[in-house]
Amino acid sequence: MRVAVLGAGSWGTTLAILLADNHHDVSLWTYRREQAELIIETRENPAFLPGIKIPAQISILTDVEEAAARKDVIVSAVPSQFLRSVLQQIAHVDLSKTIIVNVAKGIENTSLMTMSEVMLDVLEYEKKTNLAILSGPSHAEEVSKKIPTAVVSASWNMKTAKTVAATFNTPYFRVYVNDDIRGVELGGALKNVIAIGAGVVDGAGFGDNTKAAIMTRGISEMTRLGVKMGALPRTFAGLSGVGDLIVTCMSKHSRNRYVGEEVGKGRKLDNVLKEMVMVAEGVATCKSAVELSQKHHTEMAIFCEVHRILFEGKNPHQATEDLMAREVKHELGN
Repeated sequence: MRVAVLGAGSWGTTLAILLADNHHDVSLWTYRREQAELIIETRENPAFLPGIKIPAQISILTDVEEAAARKDVIVSAVPSQFLRSVLQQIAHVDLSKTIIVNVAKGIENTSLMTMSEVMLDVLEYEKKTNLAILSGPSHAEEVSKKIPTAVVSASWNMKTAKTVAATFNTPYFRVYVNDDIRGVELGGALKNVIAIGAGVVDGAGFGDNTKAAIMTRGISEMTRLGVKMGALPRTFAGLSGVGDLIVTCMSKHSRNRYVGEEVGKGRKLDNVLKEMVMVAEGVATCKSAVELSQKHHTEMAIFCEVHRILFEGKNPHQATEDLMAREVKHELGN
């Protein structure tokens, strides 16, 4: 297949390599000309994926229209808050026969749209049945080293989901399928906020008990909002829900957990973000999630406390005390 990967961060680069290894004709697009030149010269992406060789057969492009034209599959690895501006550059391109796979995990701040909604909002010729989401517990640092990983491909059209699975599936990268695209993309986006909370737990000096509570009650809040927005509750018990939550809350590779840990130690959010090369999607998604909880009249206490810690300077210890002091409720209730 002819495949374009939009976005040369760690995940986009990793997936481009995986797809090339799967014998697809792959192009990797970056908006930064200096990054493209460095990759072409060294066949590495040192800022985002150091030490991993990029096969010579992968074309490196800086023209997004050239990258997207006449492709069977487009993989969008553009950070969620920049997706709209990138897609607007190819909105006029006839993509009616192209499968578009989003792998970024976020919710647009300005519109509160999921990534599939942004795609349908911008792309003039894209068919809903050709959209897919690829999500699950999958750090680029491990997939690039061919460490066994399982993810899920979701689409409104199961034929599309299965085509995507076949395109990506390798002996070390197993792809399941799902038709609950709303649940899969919400799970991937919302778990990043809980991962920030888990990092705060680490930075503030709490223990494993506290982190387990944040993760377990966090998945409950994610499911509650997801169901209000039309997702199936069982999806949040799968790879794109609890699976992705576990790895993002626990892994040393997790950017979102790192942000939370640094803030939990008392550092200012702006200072932490300035030092990072990669994007921690959960920071922006936290704003969207709290707005969505208000829009859908859904209680999400952990999300609200993470928001207060990040954007209002609330002390993590006080936030934890406030969570612990809430009215006693049935564990499986609303």
